[in-house]
Amino acid sequence: MPAEYIALGVWQVAAAASLIVLSAVISLLLQLGLERRLLLAAARTVVQLMLLGLVLKWIFQHGQWYFVVGLMATMTVVAGWAAVRRVDRRYAGLLLDSLLAIWVSSWCVTAVAIFGVVQVPAHGHPWYQPQYAIPLLGMILHNTLNGISLGMDRFSSELAGKRVEVETLLALGATRWEAARGPMQEAVRTGMIPVINSMMVIGIVSIPGMMTGQLLAGVAPHQAGMYQMVIMFLIAAGTSLGTVAAVLLGYRRLFTPDHRFLPGRLAERAG
Repeated sequence: MPAEYIALGVWQVAAAASLIVLSAVISLLLQLGLERRLLLAAARTVVQLMLLGLVLKWIFQHGQWYFVVGLMATMTVVAGWAAVRRVDRRYAGLLLDSLLAIWVSSWCVTAVAIFGVVQVPAHGHPWYQPQYAIPLLGMILHNTLNGISLGMDRFSSELAGKRVEVETLLALGATRWEAARGPMQEAVRTGMIPVINSMMVIGIVSIPGMMTGQLLAGVAPHQAGMYQMVIMFLIAAGTSLGTVAAVLLGYRRLFTPDHRFLPGRLAERAG
C-alpha cells in the first residue's frame, strides 16, 4: 500500500537550496559568470512558488468560479507574453497573435480534459474545481508556449533568410500559400520537436514531473502512470494546435490577400 506523503518544512527546503549555493561557488571558482544568475533564479523560484502557494491556498478555500477563471486568465496572458519574448524577429500584432493562439489552443484542450477525459463534473465536482482546472491548464500552457515561441521564431527567421526565394516564387505566379508553405512547415516542425522528443523517451530516460509528484503524494503507480499518459497527450495536442494557429496568424499578417510578401514588417528584436 502506498505510503502517505512526507510533509516538508523550511529546513528541508534550505537543505536543497544549499546545493544551489554549491553550484554558485563552483561557477565562481571556474569563472563561469553564472553565480549571480543562479542565485537570482533560486530567489525568484522561492518567491514565485511561495506566492503561488498562498494564492492557490486562498482559491482552494473559497472555490468560486470567478477566482479560478481569473487566475487561469492571468496565467494565459503571462504565457502569451513569455512566448513573444523569445522571438528574435518581430512584427506588428505578434503579441496579439501569441495570446490568441495560446488562449484558444490551451483552453480548448483543457476543456476536453475537464469534461471529456477526467470528467470532473461527472464525479460530483464543478467544472472549475481548482484541484483539476488550474494544474491541467498550467501544464498545457507551459509546453504550448514553448511550441508557439519556437514556431513563430522559426517562421520569421525562415522568411527573412529565404526572402529572395519567397519573392521569386510570388513573381513567377505562385500564391502566397505556395510561397510560404515551406517556412510554415519548418516552423510547425520546430515547434513540435520538443514534445515529440519528450514522448519518445518518457518513462525510460526520466520519470516526468506530474508522475513524480503523484508518486511522492502516495498515489498508486499505475494511476500515476495513467494520469501522466493523459497529460502528455493533452500537451501534444495543445502544442500542435497552438503552434499551427500562431504560424497561420503570422502568415496572414506578413502576406497580403493579393499575394504580396511584406518583409518590411519583420524587425530584429532590440538588444
